[in-house]
Amino acid sequence: MAAVLAVCALLAAFAVTAAGVAWWVRRRWLVVSIAGDSMRPTLRPGDRVVARRTTLAGIRRGDVVVVRTPAGWSAAPPRGLLVKRAVALPGDPVPSDVAVQPAGGGRRVPPGRLVLFGDNPPASRDSRHIGYFTATDLLGVVVGPRRYGRRGPT
Repeated sequence: MAAVLAVCALLAAFAVTAAGVAWWVRRRWLVVSIAGDSMRPTLRPGDRVVARRTTLAGIRRGDVVVVRTPAGWSAAPPRGLLVKRAVALPGDPVPSDVAVQPAGGGRRVPPGRLVLFGDNPPASRDSRHIGYFTATDLLGVVVGPRRYGRRGPT
């Protein structure tokens, strides 16, 4: 009887540890499946990317990031997530093709905002169409390896 109780206690400890590890991984990492063509040729539909959850302070210009779909987005993607490239961060010059330019003729990205473009402009709805994305919508930065496709890492 004591052996059965010891095994049950060991299994319960293992289950609690596994749940804690799963909770920690979900808080730090995010796996996103690519559904559209906006990031071609970098990412293709069916690819999966791993993103490290972060804030605006954790990204650099040129990083591929995951954001929540902004309010008012016409066609919500699966899971409400978008994968785009960070082109300009707060304080950076505003690219000329951004849809919404700063008020008052300012030429810098305002605090708490960022400019995101898809790598495939004809197939991407991004800052060229809707303007700035907010830092509160930022979920994470894609980490290497850059692509996990159906055939394995590429």
